[in-house]
Amino acid sequence: MKSPRRKPTDAELGILNVLWSRGPSTVRQIAEDMGREAGYTTILKLLQIMTEKSLVMRDEGARTHVYAAAYTQDQTQRQLVADLLERAFDGSAAKLVLQALAASKTTPEDLVEIKRLLRTAGAPAGQDDKAGGSR
Repeated sequence: MKSPRRKPTDAELGILNVLWSRGPSTVRQIAEDMGREAGYTTILKLLQIMTEKSLVMRDEGARTHVYAAAYTQDQTQRQLVADLLERAFDGSAAKLVLQALAASKTTPEDLVEIKRLLRTAGAPAGQDDKAGGSR
């Protein structure tokens, strides 16, 4: 049986961001993208830990190992938000959204997208968000 997914640390998220943007990469490529050429051994150690946590997959087919994210950015973000939702907001999405909006400046573009998502979430199944919506 597969163990439950473990959450990435901040340093691990930094590595995952590189893998999501550039795709499968070597340790050296990741270190260069992160501007941490001198931190090669640190990156390597983190990738070894991330492999054990099933956050990344390692291709050992070549002399230089290539690492890839085990989950998409969207899957990881959803897992982190779901965990935060349960731990800090008693499962209330409304409380989480209100705090997120209060914590930072929201752009007009973000508000348009949030309104579109709310219309879509409230629409009956099969109805698109073109009806009655203004952009």
